[in-house]
Amino acid sequence: MISVPTLATALGTDILGISWALIVYQVPGIGLGVVCGRLGDIYGHHKMYGFGMAMMAVGSFLCGLSQDVFQLILFRFLQGVGGAMIQSSGRTLAFKSMPEGSEGKAQGLMAMSHQFGFFVGPPIGGLIIDLVNWRGIFFLLLLPSLVGMVLSFMTGRAVVESAARSRSVDYLGALLFLGLTILTTMLLDQKIAEVIGTGNQALLILTFVGTLWGFLSHEKKTPSPMIDLTFFSIPVFGYGSVGLLMACITQGLTTFITPFYLQDVLKLSPTFMGIIFLVPSLLSMVLSPVSGAMTDRIGARFLLITGVLFLMVAFLIGANLRADSHWILPTTLLALVGIGSAFFNTPSQAVMVSSLPKEHWGIGIGIINGIFGLGHMLGISLSGIFLTLAFRFYSGDPGTTPNPVDTQVFVASMNVTYLFALGISLVPLLTSIKSKKITFTSA
Repeated sequence: MISVPTLATALGTDILGISWALIVYQVPGIGLGVVCGRLGDIYGHHKMYGFGMAMMAVGSFLCGLSQDVFQLILFRFLQGVGGAMIQSSGRTLAFKSMPEGSEGKAQGLMAMSHQFGFFVGPPIGGLIIDLVNWRGIFFLLLLPSLVGMVLSFMTGRAVVESAARSRSVDYLGALLFLGLTILTTMLLDQKIAEVIGTGNQALLILTFVGTLWGFLSHEKKTPSPMIDLTFFSIPVFGYGSVGLLMACITQGLTTFITPFYLQDVLKLSPTFMGIIFLVPSLLSMVLSPVSGAMTDRIGARFLLITGVLFLMVAFLIGANLRADSHWILPTTLLALVGIGSAFFNTPSQAVMVSSLPKEHWGIGIGIINGIFGLGHMLGISLSGIFLTLAFRFYSGDPGTTPNPVDTQVFVASMNVTYLFALGISLVPLLTSIKSKKITFTSA
């Protein structure tokens, strides 16, 4: 995130073009997260975790060698495949290692570990950009990826093989779902809409509808579906899925547009931006295990509502930022997003997983990771759409793209985008209220 404005300049692209380097990383997590969870259930999550680290190492190295934005997008996809394996298997291993009734604590500890990476990453990334080059950010990822790969294979030797080897893997369902993910991204992307024209976009919509129908029909008929649609008939899982998706959309929107505001409008250096991005990571890192432990004790409803309210206050601040605002205001916005994420994301995931039988936890976590990826991808895509529409309206130029150089117009367009995030936040607020007092059920 810290490198996005620098990358756009270095690779000769604009805000919509560089957004694909972020979006494409989420695509494998959405389309392959569930099948990675199923493969982990069958062949062992240690192995999937190790293979994911290996793929992350290769993808990171190639990203560092990218000569243009198209190469970066391709290699970021490889990174995303590794990320899908790591996310689905890592969380499953964490849940299975904890005693029953400690699901909230497990999720809190995993969230803390996840946020520690965000805590360390931004300041290091900012320093690398200022002192070395943006390529160094990707090369730096090689070491932890290789260490993670070695450790996962070493610790996995002592693990008893799963008794689930006889289960089949729904590869056709995974392929159709990956196609749906790509088609959704293409439908929401402004650059693709401009390139293909109105007629081809109508054909794209028809293709999406046909693929969706084919996927749902296949999942209902196959004895071992990639996504068991009955999961969503469980109130905890169903409400949780909708609320988590909407919350992730708003979080993805925030993390995409804020760096452009900080660097190109407020003229802050990447190093200072990295320090600012420490704030939400630190707060989320500290509060996630607290939120997880509280979920085990009092249930999730109060925490879910509290988290959404923090997010809504953050977006209200974003809707009122100005071109000459003090950097403390966007820092406060990011801090509130960090607090809101800790109080919403952790209990939401914990109760969703615990609502399923243990033998389906790998698939359930894969679905949750897919929701996370889809939410952040939609957040980036939708922020691009609303930012573009508002920028064209305020500038009076129907063919222009968002450009922070036109400071006043960009900030006004950003304000509208944050208002959009505020409106979306009403959905997770309603699902949280509707959930009543969710408590863990014995799986």
